[in-house]
Formats: sequence, structure tokens, C-alpha cells
Amino acid sequence: MTRASGAGAPLVLGIETSCDETGIAIVRGRTLLADAIASSVDEQARFGGVVPEIASRAHLEALAPTLARATAEAGIHLADVDAIAVTAGPGLVGALLVGVSAAESLALALGKPLYGVNHLAAHVAVDRLVHGDLPEPAIALLVSGGHTSLLRVDDVTLEVTALGSTLDDAAGEAFDKVARVLGLPFPGGPHIDAAAGAGDARAIDFPRALSAHRDDEDHRYDFSFSGLKTAVVRWLEVQRRAGNPISTADVAAAFQEAVVDVLVSKALRACRDTGISTLVVGGGVAANSRLRVVLTERAEGLDVRVPPPHLCTDNGAMVAALGAALVERGRPPSAPGMGADSSMPVDTIVV
Repeated sequence: MTRASGAGAPLVLGIETSCDETGIAIVRGRTLLADAIASSVDEQARFGGVVPEIASRAHLEALAPTLARATAEAGIHLADVDAIAVTAGPGLVGALLVGVSAAESLALALGKPLYGVNHLAAHVAVDRLVHGDLPEPAIALLVSGGHTSLLRVDDVTLEVTALGSTLDDAAGEAFDKVARVLGLPFPGGPHIDAAAGAGDARAIDFPRALSAHRDDEDHRYDFSFSGLKTAVVRWLEVQRRAGNPISTADVAAAFQEAVVDVLVSKALRACRDTGISTLVVGGGVAANSRLRVVLTERAEGLDVRVPPPHLCTDNGAMVAALGAALVERGRPPSAPGMGADSSMPVDTIVV
């Protein structure tokens, strides 16, 4: 799957518990040896979204067996690892604390250095497991249920700068909310993507917020999807009151096209403005099939790097990948008792 990194590359255990996925992975340099995931999404789906208390309890129950699966798959003992990396933020504080507490205990018991890393930087770093070392600088577009951000990445282990972010709903959050009003299951992204395949994206002209040239330059790289979500809800209300037939496929396709159009336009604008020719795309929404197609169609002259879908959603591989990069570059580990930061800024790579 990946380019071998050599026997001398660091062996790193990565732990991810920022939301509803318990992810534990082991990498050697840029080689992924094991990637074990336990998800509580089925439990969350009963409530139409992530319930923090349920997520935290699920992490507690899943962490030990998921760790055992990962070490067995990699064929290693915990004592073999050179370092441990764990998501320290941003994310749900209770969920983060489960992973951080486990990682601190393991690091203390094994006498290994511990890196409490930034979830967003990890989404960028996972690309090195697929495409090799990241060109520096690069632009990163991160799109998920909790984050929609444009980043300038000069060094994923040291210097990541926010160019723009969402002003309200993240893209994945908008997918979930629109799926709910369409009667589609949670999480909404995969179901809207599937429904849109049979729809006509031109059937409805939904708005593209903050996309016109007249918009405030202060929001040149920012996103807003709350208005789009509201536009879908109001359109559906009008059609239902009028007794008009509604094509779920057409609504899904038109909504998805609006989101993708904004994401791609903003990302390509950032590349053009900065003169940076590498665009890395990560986060759960990066698994969206239409986003991948439109990026390919419109990113002429750019090197667009998108990991496979299973590495776009939250996983331990991304945390281990960032941890390995930190070890390789000689970055200092976290201080003892580092804790978790649910609102960790993107320019903090390691706590």
C-alpha cells in the first residue's frame, strides 16, 4: 500500500479518540502496519448525531480490544514502539480525555516519548502514508463534520497556518442536517452522495455563500454553509405546501454540487493566490465522490493529493503518521501531564 521506509524508521503507535471513532494504528516511518478502528456511529445514529457522553463511553469500552487488534495485525509488542502519538485536540473533550489518559499511561509504563498532536495537522500528515513526503509548502483543504478549513502547511510538524475556516456550519455538519430533512440516515454524507448519483445537480440553484467577488476580502478563504442548509429547508417547505413532487435525488445532487463548488473554488483560489502548486485534501468529506471528480476536472496544473476514503475519516493512522514525522524531524515530545484541549488552534502541532 505504501512505500517502505526502511528498518531504521521510527515505529509509532497512534491513538485517535476525538469524536466517535476509536482509531489505533501502527506505522513504521511512512509504512502503515496496522489500522484498527471501532466506531460508535450505529449508536449515535439512533439520536441523529453524535452524543458526547455516548462517544466517551464507547471509547472506554473499545480502546483495549482495538489496541490488541492493532498490535496483533502489526505483529509487534507494545514494548517495540519507539513513540506514542495521541490526538490531544481539537474534539469532544470527554472523548479526547479517554485517548490522552490511555496514551499517557502507556507512555509512562513503557518508558516511551509521548506526542499529544493536533487532529487537523494529523489529517494532513496521513497523506505521507500514500504519496510520500509532503511538498513544502502546500495548501490543505480539510473538510469534515466538525471542521472546514484552508491551511498553509510550511512544515506539518512545526508550521501550519490557518488561511480560512467555516463561519458557522462545517461542510459535514451541513450534510448531516440536510440528510435529516430529506429523511436520510446519519451520518448524512455517504447517503447524500449515494442519492445524488441518480439526481440532476442543475435541477435546483442553491446559493454559494461567500463566493462572489464582491464579498468582503476578509472572508476570501472562509466558508459558510448555514445559509445553504436553510435554503434547502425552505425550498422543501415551499414544495410540500404546494403539493409538488420532490425528488430526493435532485435535492441531494443540487445541494452537494453547491458545497463542492464552494470547497473547490476556495481551495484553488488559495493555491493561485499563494503560488503553491500542491493541494492536500483530508477529512471525512474528502471521501465524497463528487468532490474528487470536480477537483480532478478543475485543478489543472496542480498536484492534488487525496488519500483513499478510509484514510480521510478519523483514524489512528493519521495520528501515527504525524507522530512518525515528528520523531523523524527530532521534534521534542509533549511535557508530562499534557492534558487535552478541545479547542486546540491549528498552529499548535504538539501540546
